Amino acid sequence: MNILTLRSGGDEFRPPRTVRAPKPPKQPLMQRLKDKDRQKFFIAFFVGKLVGVAAFFFLVKTIGPWIIGQAAHASGVKSQDTLGCSAVPYPNTGAVAATQAECNANLVSASNTAWVLVTAFLVFFMQAGFMMLEAGFARTREVVNILVECIVDTCLCAILFWAFGFAFMFGVGNAWIGHSFFFLNGAPATYTLTGATGVAFMAFFLFQFAFADTCSTITSGAMVGRTGFVGDLIYSFCVSGLIYPILGHWVWGPGGLISTVAKPGGTVTSWFVLHDFAGSTVVHTMGGFIALAGGIALGPRLGRKFKRDGGGLPPGHDLLAASIGGVILWFGWYGFNPGSTLSAMDAAGIGRVAANTTLAAAAAGGSAFAFVYFRIKKWDLGISINGFLGGLVAITCPCYWVNATGAIIIGLVAGIVVVFGVDLIEWLRIDDPIGAVAVHGFAGIWGTWSLGLFATGKYGTAVGLLMPGSKTGSVKFFIAQVGGNAIIAVGAFASAFAIMKAIAYFKMLRISEEGELEGIDIHEHGSPAYHPEAAYMGKGLT
Repeated sequence: MNILTLRSGGDEFRPPRTVRAPKPPKQPLMQRLKDKDRQKFFIAFFVGKLVGVAAFFFLVKTIGPWIIGQAAHASGVKSQDTLGCSAVPYPNTGAVAATQAECNANLVSASNTAWVLVTAFLVFFMQAGFMMLEAGFARTREVVNILVECIVDTCLCAILFWAFGFAFMFGVGNAWIGHSFFFLNGAPATYTLTGATGVAFMAFFLFQFAFADTCSTITSGAMVGRTGFVGDLIYSFCVSGLIYPILGHWVWGPGGLISTVAKPGGTVTSWFVLHDFAGSTVVHTMGGFIALAGGIALGPRLGRKFKRDGGGLPPGHDLLAASIGGVILWFGWYGFNPGSTLSAMDAAGIGRVAANTTLAAAAAGGSAFAFVYFRIKKWDLGISINGFLGGLVAITCPCYWVNATGAIIIGLVAGIVVVFGVDLIEWLRIDDPIGAVAVHGFAGIWGTWSLGLFATGKYGTAVGLLMPGSKTGSVKFFIAQVGGNAIIAVGAFASAFAIMKAIAYFKMLRISEEGELEGIDIHEHGSPAYHPEAAYMGKGLT
């Protein structure tokens, strides 16, 4: 009973009041000023404040403009009339420019910018597909963790790509890394370093951020159910801010190590020149091999029994969600591949890319579906989903440069590659609950190599080895595709494995055994994904 509310015979009993000690008499001002300790404290405090203020203004003066940049306003985008474009004919318009480079860097194409923005939104919507796919293929105890990881990774990726990821990947620098456009400073009206299509700079940034976010999300697929959330944040920082932008610069950046894009004022000098239209290597092979590194560093989930040991992959808890997630990803791929044209004016190219994307996905889903039926005499849903996703991954590199027949062949092979890829990962006793390594890593390799086999030679590349009219250049072209892809795969795996092992060394990569047995959703996030109604728990409806 509380003593403050205890009553007896109408009298209230209260604890005795605390008697405060009397305050010491206040010293006169002059006496306090003569106090040596007070003088030392005042001098230290005042000098510290001055140093802090000076440091603040120094940072504002030196680093502030680098971070904040200059104010953006409409007058910064020059029109043709402002430039006095009257000397050099401007392509596709009949207008002329003062200098070609000046007009390219300052004239924004409304149609191309709108096209890139719409496709960027489609690619971003793929995050919803990843969330549903991974959650559906996982166990109920892992769903909240997957959803939180996808959301937080997206938020983290956006900030990192703004701060330095975009600069590392698409900034002018050397063959290894870019070092301009930090915090998107110094940005021209349009991004012209990898093709002058008149796309507004910020629209191009948004499109490329969506790609970076996709690569980061792929990684989590092989690490489901046992990755500590702090460890997830650390490796996501490294993937989105370092591994993807730096290796991506090698392929897509100006003057990159194996890039087809020349550094401004220079030429392409790479000994391997990798063609990768929309990212079979840059996004998917890289993401798949980072996932492989994570799966190896983590080890399997507790109780996971592999096929060679008499077990198998635990079934997903919600194949409805997984199926819808897979179809959402297919839909988002119409932004991924056609959007990589970066031009609404390339109508023929957009149509060809979209058709090839569809045909490859359909062929891959069918081949995986049929191949597994002859094995187990069952029409398996899970492999049909991962099958068509493997076809989408494979066609992402060659989609612009092959014809419809080539796309179907590429898809048919991709479906089989996914099946054997899943078999290999299972045989190696690597726990990959979603199939990320097989779908993105192995199908990404096949897709990159397939360009060297089936390129028609009509759209700016050499003729593939298996196409009519193949010449000596086709052999070099194929070798470049294989070699360039290997460089990115090895670089991604080695760097990611070192990072994962470092995180594991500090015991932040994997949750405790007790936490995993309890369930990562409860242990890490304090809530399960599903709260059954009371009636189904034997407690009635009240």
